[in-house]
Amino acid sequence: MDTHTQKFKARLGLFIVGGLGLFVIAIFIIGKQKNLFNPVFKLTTTFNNVSGLQVGSIIRFSGINIGTVDNIRIANDSTVRVDMLIKKEVQKFIKTDCEAGIGSSGVIGDRILIITQGSSDGAPAKDGQHIESKEPVETDAIMASLQVTANNAEVISHQLAEIMIKINRGKGTLGRLIKDTTIAENINQTIVNLKKSSKGLDENMNAAKENFLFKGYFNRKKKAALKKKENAEEQRTIDKKK
Repeated sequence: MDTHTQKFKARLGLFIVGGLGLFVIAIFIIGKQKNLFNPVFKLTTTFNNVSGLQVGSIIRFSGINIGTVDNIRIANDSTVRVDMLIKKEVQKFIKTDCEAGIGSSGVIGDRILIITQGSSDGAPAKDGQHIESKEPVETDAIMASLQVTANNAEVISHQLAEIMIKINRGKGTLGRLIKDTTIAENINQTIVNLKKSSKGLDENMNAAKENFLFKGYFNRKKKAALKKKENAEEQRTIDKKK
């Protein structure tokens, strides 16, 4: 057997060993993803729209990866069925009143299936159990809502800008109050007159107190106030002795 033949066989053997190694690694990765090497149980749920969820997508419970999506198929014209493979070790935590929802692993990450926590006294889900679901919010709907909000903000900003321009130009009631010095002076004069009126009223009240016609009234009022104060002090003294 010549040297060339031996090198060829050696290369062929290395190629076969490498291929088998890659095959084993691929089986291990796929099996790990599908939980083929761990005891699992099945759950099912239905959605009107799976919103990009795919077979093999991660299933999370309380932020922990607990399984994968095993199958997605159309049940009828308005329902899509999703089959799940869940690790057997977490079955006791999955209750019959848990709900399945579709989320994202990040802001723009892959779609994942999220199982919410059920009631603490609920019964554990059985193998093949159907659980309720919550429909996902579509990204397009969110973007449309944000666009409406942005348009409204733009309109409000434009209207506020127009109002400020009119005020700066002295238009409108507020603009005239700010720009018209005559109106401002009238307001100041009105405030001064009110102060004078208040001062005059105080003087009239003092004069009325000195008038003999009203003096008796104010004296009685003063005595009543003093009597009330004395009664309050006596009551506090009695309360302290108690």
